[in-house]
Amino acid sequence: MLYSILIGGVAGWLAGKIMKGGGYGILKNIILGIIGGILGGWLFTTLKISFIDGIIGDLIEGVMGALIIMAIAGAIKKK
Repeated sequence: MLYSILIGGVAGWLAGKIMKGGGYGILKNIILGIIGGILGGWLFTTLKISFIDGIIGDLIEGVMGALIIMAIAGAIKKK
């Protein structure tokens, strides 16, 4: 559980750096990263897509999931 939170936090921070405008601030980026890490893990497992095993693979999945969550949050925020 702690591993997932740490990976999600780092993924959220990285996704904030990737997003145009820097995301939503470091704390919200980390929270969205944790949620995105859960989403990314579930999504890639469901689609049977596998990246590199280990921490790097988990981080890639987490960043991609966080980017999806941040894009959805951005779309909702603009409304």
